[in-house]
Amino acid sequence: MTGTERDERRDPWSEQSPWSACGVAQQEFPPGLYVVATPLGNAADVTLRALWVLHLADCIAAEDTRTTAPLLARYAIATPLLALHRHNEARAAARILARLAQGQRVALVSDAGTPAISDPGALLVRAALAAGVRVLPVPGPSSLTAALSVAGVLAGPIRFLGFAPARAAARHRLWSALAAEPTAAVLFEAPHRIAATAGELAGALDPARRVVLLRELTKRYESVVSTTAGKLPALLEQAPSRGEYVLIIDAAQAATFSEAPPRSDRVSIDAVTARWLAALREELPASRAAALAAKATGLPRAILYRALGGVPEKD
Repeated sequence: MTGTERDERRDPWSEQSPWSACGVAQQEFPPGLYVVATPLGNAADVTLRALWVLHLADCIAAEDTRTTAPLLARYAIATPLLALHRHNEARAAARILARLAQGQRVALVSDAGTPAISDPGALLVRAALAAGVRVLPVPGPSSLTAALSVAGVLAGPIRFLGFAPARAAARHRLWSALAAEPTAAVLFEAPHRIAATAGELAGALDPARRVVLLRELTKRYESVVSTTAGKLPALLEQAPSRGEYVLIIDAAQAATFSEAPPRSDRVSIDAVTARWLAALREELPASRAAALAAKATGLPRAILYRALGGVPEKD
């Protein structure tokens, strides 16, 4: 087929706009608070519905108007902007609720991704719901789901931590809880704290525990690296700290306790429980260690006792 023949083929993109194809112009957009996801970095990731809502809204409540303004200008959207950030959210929410009470459409956006998830907006959403205002999600980009989609985390519980606390004591408690928790966890971190966080995680977690480090998602210098807690600090030393980071601490791998009976009778338990059992066994008889571990983990005492190499007692 020649180039001319290809040019003469029917091209549906040239005959129908994306707006008419998706049918957004025929959809209903009632008054209310629209929670609108915006791109993490790549402007092409914005959804058609998000653009339509931002154009249709009476005003847009933005985390930083200086960040949102270029996105609106790119798509020729002239909707007025209001500032709603963590320092003024309570005051701004009161003004926005007054607008919503008048039957307006208000769009809520953050600097990037989905608002009210480790970003300002949750207070406004709570207030709107309490006031009986309709709150409508306009889903789209999210660093949480984007990171998980490329991390290879298997199905199971996932704990979302957001940004780690700033105070040392609170951080220590969080890392200790992570070490004792076998499920996967997602953590956000800023570039100026990522090195310290990596060092603290390396000291608190099993060195072999899988960690996925993600940086600058959807942007030019995007990187996704699978490593371990023990290797995390060295990995960060090799690359400049820039942009926002997402850390995924994968679920602890199932481990077989080292003092278990012969292979055919071994009891498979998770690595964290195995370490607790080992520590308790150093101080207590096997039956007492198993009893305490059962209270802490919720696992049957008989299973934990067998993992310690003992013979289960008859009921």
